[in-house]
Amino acid sequence: MSQESPPASVLLVDRDPEVARAIIAHLDALGYEIEWVDDGEKAYNRLDARPFDVLITDLSSHRIDGMRLMTVALDRNPDMCVVFITEEPDIERATEAMRQGAYDFQTKPVNLGKLEAVIQRGLGQQRLVFEQHELKRRLDEQYGLGSLIGKSRQMVRVYNAVRQIAPTRATVLIQGETGTGKDLIAQAIHNNSPRRDAPFVKLNCASIPEALVESELFGHVQGAFTGAVRTRQGRFELADTGTLFLDEVGELTLALQAKLLRVLEHQQFERVGDSRTIGVDVRLVAATNRPLLKMVEEGTFRNDLYYRLRVVTIEAPTLRERREDIPLFVTRFIDDANQNHGKRVDGITRNALNMLMRYDWPGNVRELRNIIEGMVILGRDGQTLDVHDVPDHIRRTATPDVTEIRIPTGVTMAEVERIVIEETLKTCGYNKDLCAKTLGIGLRTLYRKIKEYDLR
Repeated sequence: MSQESPPASVLLVDRDPEVARAIIAHLDALGYEIEWVDDGEKAYNRLDARPFDVLITDLSSHRIDGMRLMTVALDRNPDMCVVFITEEPDIERATEAMRQGAYDFQTKPVNLGKLEAVIQRGLGQQRLVFEQHELKRRLDEQYGLGSLIGKSRQMVRVYNAVRQIAPTRATVLIQGETGTGKDLIAQAIHNNSPRRDAPFVKLNCASIPEALVESELFGHVQGAFTGAVRTRQGRFELADTGTLFLDEVGELTLALQAKLLRVLEHQQFERVGDSRTIGVDVRLVAATNRPLLKMVEEGTFRNDLYYRLRVVTIEAPTLRERREDIPLFVTRFIDDANQNHGKRVDGITRNALNMLMRYDWPGNVRELRNIIEGMVILGRDGQTLDVHDVPDHIRRTATPDVTEIRIPTGVTMAEVERIVIEETLKTCGYNKDLCAKTLGIGLRTLYRKIKEYDLR
């Protein structure tokens, strides 16, 4: 039977027994494991003795230097939720504390309800970071899939396909909308193949002028055409013994499709302007966002090339098909944007995250990355991204936070229960605490049902 998560541990550092007793009583009733010390030296000893999830400390009083204490605490646990309390408002010190890593800053008398809400947000952020790191660790350990992100069923199918396909020599066709990460799937296939130490070469067929695509693929000799001032290798030569990834392969002309087919069948080609045949050993992975089968029917894509490319196919899922993966992407993209732009935005609120999960993302993961990057750039250091930071067009078009669950007739009550739990998990972004509260059941019961119905 699955066990509930252990209670969050809190270290409270305050010289005022009355304040301490009120905080302890409130948090203890909510199920937190709380320890209280009344000076900095004792606090250092406790931080050395065991890990804590939350530090609540006086900012500055006799024998307590809150800023120094925070530095030590974050050195022990960089994701610790640190909350400062002080006698009087001090905007300058509060700003500096937040800049150095504090999660919140409150004045006495402490609003216990607000304190709990702050702790919950901080712990939620910790869980997101932990889930992302743990998921990446497990996926890298199990699949070695590098930058692919996701724990949805759709992505698990992709992982399984990559694991089966990678060791073979088979040509692969990856199909999916723009922005779904087809290039990352191709890279994962290469990285998990026997060719991993050989070159991985890319060419986006839509980004090269039509007149130059043949030269890009096969190379040219000096004087082959105006501007060919020297002999140049093409992508097939550069990818010899490795993998060539052709993105947007549906953009190739019929003439180039015929030449590509020849290379696939015989592993031979000629540079533009040269009669000498060059042999290569290249595995081809192609990708497209166009309906190639329809193009075959219309006569704009060769039937024989289509079937030669699709020896094995992988469908790259859209982001709207795997909304439960959005929190993982958001956490990663906030971290990336903070690092790339020298920012210190402190995560995102649940309301803002829910709004992002209700948007349809026509540009998929690429659009989400750009949106988060813009939100971080415009956000304030030390602050948490909230609904007002979400761009207007997403706020206007995000679907209402209501999900209709359709139950087919003739199913058993057990199947009804499974459907309701699975759909509620999706709606809650796989936040099990929120899901249990929404369903009106205990967290232990939810974990038991998840195991019983094999829900992931």
